[in-house]
Amino acid sequence: MQRRHFLTTTAAAVPFAAFAATRPQPARTTRGGLLTGKVAVIYGAAGAVGSAVSRVFAQEGAHVILSGRTPSTLETLAQQIAAAGGTATPVAVDALDGAAVNEHLDEIVKRTGRIDITFNLIGLGGNQGTSLAAMDVPAFFEPIDTAVRTHFLTATAAARHMASRRSGVILALTAQVARKPYFGSGGFGVACAAIEGLCRQLAADLGPDGIRVVALRSSGSPDAPGVASAIGEHAKAAGISREAFEARIAEKTLLKRMPLLAEVAKAAALVASDRASAITAAVTNVTCGEIAD
Repeated sequence: MQRRHFLTTTAAAVPFAAFAATRPQPARTTRGGLLTGKVAVIYGAAGAVGSAVSRVFAQEGAHVILSGRTPSTLETLAQQIAAAGGTATPVAVDALDGAAVNEHLDEIVKRTGRIDITFNLIGLGGNQGTSLAAMDVPAFFEPIDTAVRTHFLTATAAARHMASRRSGVILALTAQVARKPYFGSGGFGVACAAIEGLCRQLAADLGPDGIRVVALRSSGSPDAPGVASAIGEHAKAAGISREAFEARIAEKTLLKRMPLLAEVAKAAALVASDRASAITAAVTNVTCGEIAD
């Protein structure tokens, strides 16, 4: 409760300070981009995946709302995006607090008139590298509870705004362990499977309102610090080096490598764009062929 109160207070302290008096315009260097004129809300924007997605979305012409827990990192990212010719607004918000999320999106619509895309990329937590039989209940449920709660809150809050315009895209990111379990994935693999199930149900409920819901499933990006850390935990459990374990994963893919952050971000931009207007209730495979659909 203390954590959420702090974050909600922080969000109120920086109420869309970066918004101009007029509605945001497309990035200067990206007219004709995949997302030109779109307003995209990225939760966990300052994280490794979130920042990669935010940069690509801005490059493709979206005005990106950078949402997260730490104002300073969000502001730094916004400045970097602006320097590259894009537009972004940093706003601190707790994506696990329903009231804060609703207030956050209400203000975005008030300022911009619309929400076209939301993408929840907050960290799920949880330990990896240990057998389920050796885990206690809180450790197992931590990523599952976080995943289901935050995706439900952010998706349904956005949907209520998108429905009035009969248009919108809700994205989520999972990992290959949602479908192909690895020893020691703990609650994380179950959390990823839960996210995909939630996305399918959301797609069924929101489709009549013109809202698409798509998950992207990655095999983990080696240039993401969190993935590198998880690989290290699995490597330790397997009794091999981190490099050897990463090579073991890469060998299982058809392309013999893992997807980079920029590749996942570019795939997300395509899925979020009008060029993918017939795609919903789907899991987009960005595993470099670790999973063959």
